[in-house]
Amino acid sequence: MTKATKLLTALPPPQRQRLMTLAREVSFPEDARIFEAGGTADRFWVIRSGAVSLDQQVTSVQRVTVASLGSGDLLGWSWLFPPHQWDFGAVAFSPVRAYEFDAAAVLGLCEEDPALGMVLVRSVAEILAHRLEMTRGKLMEQYSMRRRVL
Repeated sequence: MTKATKLLTALPPPQRQRLMTLAREVSFPEDARIFEAGGTADRFWVIRSGAVSLDQQVTSVQRVTVASLGSGDLLGWSWLFPPHQWDFGAVAFSPVRAYEFDAAAVLGLCEEDPALGMVLVRSVAEILAHRLEMTRGKLMEQYSMRRRVL
């Protein structure tokens, strides 16, 4: 299993400093919906403190938590891939402080600095690989529990 990659610590200091020039500090109160699946993904966040739950709507009234994120974690990757729509929803599980990044500005910076772009894309890919492994593990766990019930 891959280890959890923290976006800002994965970047070498010069690239991290360039990226941080685009950061804006934001906060979300507990239970605030940060984004909804299907919405326009035009930004992303790095969580400074607090916890965020990623969820998926499975019926008109039921949401399932698919991941929990905390300090240092990347919130949002759909900004990087067409059609630039959120795949999940996100809600603040506790009060959250985060760095917010405008996707267009970050993509522009990546075009100006291809080394930064490559490190950023690799870091996001590592994060996605880790989350995919975690999701696979949860699915296998749920499947095995369900088989025992049947």
